[in-house]
Amino acid sequence: MEKGVQRWVVDVSKWNPSPNYFSLALSLLPHHEQSPITRYVRMEDRKRALVSRLLQYALVHELLGIRYGEIIINRTLEGKPYLECDKVGIEFPNFNFNVSHHGDFVAIASEPLCLVGLDIVCCVTPCKETIQEFIQNFSSYFSSLEWDNILSAGTCEEILVEFYKYWCLKEAYVKAIGSGLVYGLDKVEFHHNNWTNIFLKIDDVPLMEWRFWIFELGKRHWVSVARGPPRSATESYKRTLNKVEFDEEEYNQGLHLANASFVWKTVEQLVQVAYGVNGILDEQSARTCS
Repeated sequence: MEKGVQRWVVDVSKWNPSPNYFSLALSLLPHHEQSPITRYVRMEDRKRALVSRLLQYALVHELLGIRYGEIIINRTLEGKPYLECDKVGIEFPNFNFNVSHHGDFVAIASEPLCLVGLDIVCCVTPCKETIQEFIQNFSSYFSSLEWDNILSAGTCEEILVEFYKYWCLKEAYVKAIGSGLVYGLDKVEFHHNNWTNIFLKIDDVPLMEWRFWIFELGKRHWVSVARGPPRSATESYKRTLNKVEFDEEEYNQGLHLANASFVWKTVEQLVQVAYGVNGILDEQSARTCS
């Protein structure tokens, strides 16, 4: 199952495509995936949305060997993407993935058995209010313990980073279970030892069947990964999963898989994979279009 644990990330700030190359990359996606991208006005938002979808199709193709034309990715009512497929096989008994983008980075994470949640935050310093005023807007989403940890982190900059780390973990958990809601996040309390050995309590009850990690990607960006039991998924997301209930031994095999390091990808690599699959463009043509 180890192969099913994938972590890919793209630095979109390094991608400055010509209009032709952007259109060609967009054309690799099914038509229903293209219109949500082109609705964005800002080019930076279009780039993130396009790369997010290219990552999903490239990972499914490379990991599961499904042809591009046969890949069907839908979304739950809450907006969580999922693969519609009956060809995953026993190697990945509950394959699922999650994507995130913020600031300069777009990433994807997949798991073969456990739920996976992924979130990226860019530690942006507010410009129209102080850091204390900014974070105060979100105080209701944190437990008293978390809030005390944030406020006692040190300098204003350290307080901001601490705030974003907690927020990143909470978002990863919410996305893992497939919920689009942040209501009740004050009951979702994270504990850690210098941001290692992270564990979760809900209503003061430890949930030891979850695992969490948080890493710095660079350029003041952080990424968190959540891994948890399929039975914790929302009802709408459960219906997309191959299997919800696992016995303890089988589940622990998935829970204790090593957390893979993030692999850096370029947009050109994702595009070239798709072109190679579809036979649309050779390398010389791709260079000409870029």
